[in-house]
Amino acid sequence: MEKLVVKLAEQKVGELYFEKSNNSFVFNYTAKTEQISLTMPYKPSSYIWANHLHPIFDMHMPEGYLLEIFRKYISKEHGYVDEFLLFSYLCANIQSKITYDSYYDISSFLPFDLEYVLSHDTKDTFDKLVQMFLSKNAISGVQPKTLAILGDKETLLTREYIVKTWGDEFDQLGLNEYFCLKAVQNTGVDIPNIKLSKNNKFLLVERFDIDKDSGEFLGFEEILGLMGKNKDEKYSGSYEAVANMIYDITTDKSVNMEKLYKIIVMNYLLKNGDAHLKNFGVLIDNSRQNIWLCPAYDIVCTTAYMPRDTPALTMFGRKVWLGKSELVRFGHEFCRISPEKSWQIYDNCFESLKASTKELQSYVSSNPNFAQIGKNMIDSWTSSIQNGGNI
Repeated sequence: MEKLVVKLAEQKVGELYFEKSNNSFVFNYTAKTEQISLTMPYKPSSYIWANHLHPIFDMHMPEGYLLEIFRKYISKEHGYVDEFLLFSYLCANIQSKITYDSYYDISSFLPFDLEYVLSHDTKDTFDKLVQMFLSKNAISGVQPKTLAILGDKETLLTREYIVKTWGDEFDQLGLNEYFCLKAVQNTGVDIPNIKLSKNNKFLLVERFDIDKDSGEFLGFEEILGLMGKNKDEKYSGSYEAVANMIYDITTDKSVNMEKLYKIIVMNYLLKNGDAHLKNFGVLIDNSRQNIWLCPAYDIVCTTAYMPRDTPALTMFGRKVWLGKSELVRFGHEFCRISPEKSWQIYDNCFESLKASTKELQSYVSSNPNFAQIGKNMIDSWTSSIQNGGNI
């Protein structure tokens, strides 16, 4: 039976294998050690997950664009594709707090020039990056994207970025996300280091699970996995449950709950209908004494493409664009923020939306390639503004 070695700090702590007879994934600790997940403390018996990988492993599985590439590649070589085979192929090249030994060889990756990617944002460049770093692409999300190691010749620094582009279905998605993330950043919420390419064809998002001082990987877990769910269930849940989870596990609760509240309010004001359970997560330091909400990521105005889109999760039992009174109530009841502070934070988010709308209007006026999607975004944001946030 093929087994994958699971390691922490380069030390073996467990084994993962697939039990074909009952379609189950089995993880066993092989040493009494630090837990690999907040939901998986050490125990001598097995952790068994039926039909899907355990959530801590499943969060690395590709979706959409990358998944289709892997299906073609692996099925051609092996004649079949299943979750364990795909994870076995990818896991040897995962660099994170948790690492793996697989029966597939570790690939050697040379950094690609950052400035070249930013200045030559063509399909050929993207395809080359996908080919170069294919076996490193243990990242989720349905849009065309690839993880790449990029080097800056000026600073001599090498960083890992997710390079995002888009297909015909979601035109100008990188610019859409850029403006949405900047709007969120204006409320005081951290976002990843992001860069737009010269012709706005690529959005580069730097990994945020690395301690900038020590260079060590931080622990990262998605709320989806902490709830014991897999990627097929990312739209099943509520923002109340997200808030309760963040409150339960983070250390500096008041700071983290205010950040979460700002992110959720901005998702409503910006009309992001894809703020699902995989798009919230926590970071964990090496002492495991500090757990905090990770930077805001993957925020786009989805109604720019689907005018009738609705929120990804429920709030107060409904998937509708709730307004100011309901969102302030959510801040008080579920983010544990005083009513006065909830009103203040909401108003801050609302002012950010207005300022961001003006910036977007100015950008659209001088960038005709973004005119249609930009106009759709402005229309969506203006509808929030015209209603005073009371949608």
